[in-house]
Amino acid sequence: MKKKLVVLTGAGISAESGIKTFRDSDGLWEGHDVMEVATPEGWYKNQELVLDFYNKRRQQLKEVNPNLGHIILAELEKDFDVYIITQNVDDLHERAGSTKVLHLHGELLKVRSIQNKNLILDWTEDLNTGDFDANGHQLRPHIVWFGEEVPALEEAIDITETADYFAVIGTSLQVYPAAGLISYVPSTTPVFYIDPKPIAIANIRNKVETIAKFASEGVADLRERLNSF
Repeated sequence: MKKKLVVLTGAGISAESGIKTFRDSDGLWEGHDVMEVATPEGWYKNQELVLDFYNKRRQQLKEVNPNLGHIILAELEKDFDVYIITQNVDDLHERAGSTKVLHLHGELLKVRSIQNKNLILDWTEDLNTGDFDANGHQLRPHIVWFGEEVPALEEAIDITETADYFAVIGTSLQVYPAAGLISYVPSTTPVFYIDPKPIAIANIRNKVETIAKFASEGVADLRERLNSF
């Protein structure tokens, strides 16, 4: 029976494929204040701006590919029962071949009804004002904006609580509630922390092995260390 490897990924792994994060040094996300494009208030203030912003992100996604970090995580399914919990809204894990991917913050290639949050549709092209669900309600990006609940959180906690190994890749562990998952890792489970500029993980009971490298190189190291157990 394969051991369960749970991996929490953040913007750092996608950045190597060319996808920018709003946590760039200038504090902007592709030139926009995140409060304008990633909050319910921003949506109600300027719906056209928000739709245009995510349309551009959706088009950009077609121009990038999974990197070695994504690919190795998919390959690890040969030896481990791998669950990816990601803060990223791209589909690079899936395109690399990972089969169990839980998106905490939504998915760029999906939209949902503003009236019914459970009415979710696959969407690969532009989303515009006047694109309605079957009941005539406007569709919006299927993204968890700041200030909104994280529907997948309970499932993420359940997965984390049964991990034999837990890895954190490319996330600063500063965005909650995702960062709080670390507290649900069983105390005897080894934790691997991959980040080129790692910070101290507060209030953790586990043994933490830090790999101070970018995601692709760090995941290659992770594979070697897991195979040594």
